[in-house]
Amino acid sequence: MSYLFKQSICNEVFKDWSFSDTCKAIRKAGYQGIEIAPFTMAEDPAKITAAVRKEYREVMISEGLTFVGLHWLMVSPKGLHVTTADKKLREKSWQHIRVLIDLCADLGPDGVMVFGSPQQRSTTGRLTAPEATRNFIEGLTQVAGQAAGRGVTILVEALPRAQCDVVQSVSEAVEIVKGINSPAIRTMFDTHNAVDEAEEHATIVDRYFDLIRHVHINEMDGRHPGTGSYDFKPVLQVLKNRNYRGWVSLEVFDFSPGAEKIANESLRYIESEISRLA
Repeated sequence: MSYLFKQSICNEVFKDWSFSDTCKAIRKAGYQGIEIAPFTMAEDPAKITAAVRKEYREVMISEGLTFVGLHWLMVSPKGLHVTTADKKLREKSWQHIRVLIDLCADLGPDGVMVFGSPQQRSTTGRLTAPEATRNFIEGLTQVAGQAAGRGVTILVEALPRAQCDVVQSVSEAVEIVKGINSPAIRTMFDTHNAVDEAEEHATIVDRYFDLIRHVHINEMDGRHPGTGSYDFKPVLQVLKNRNYRGWVSLEVFDFSPGAEKIANESLRYIESEISRLA
């Protein structure tokens, strides 16, 4: 099957599957890439040996899949926080990001790291949102050089108000990206997380296209595409018009239909939507 966009899927939907079986199912469904949540590999990514990293890389290659990158960066180890006023904890948390940069590079070239992690970047204690945001920017600035050196791009993900009070819109994310001014720091667009955006989603994607490196797709309630009422066509049309060469990656939060059903139905639905583009 020939696709207009490179399409990938986040691996945590294949809960309790072996990595090999996950890759087989993803390729069988028709996806070209896989996006990995580090917690599915180990509780502490720092303890993932070179041999295990090589094994993961070889499995992806053997199944004909491209490693896209990492997401859900801070699910484990527990207790980390990148914007806290506690400097020691903040430094420990950013060291975890450095570990993930190396993991990302070890798993494959040109990987992205989707930096959402609402619970680990929201304000804590008496910090205000602007103060927490400054700590977030400081940390990103400090790791940008390492990311650039290893060919990894960290993506500042805007999150809705209900989840997080630090970086709540794509425009805020873009301000941070421009301020840091590093090729290793970019942003992304996520249909589910754009619930609070005041403008049409296609308008946002078009305006900030040059800094958008990655796209996540899902329904506004987090289910898989085709189960709700979100119209993906306007955003996809912009991506087509602008000759987008990044990944369109499926991330869902309701696993109840089952991994294979989610993977297959989503891809078929999105391809159907793409076929209707001008």
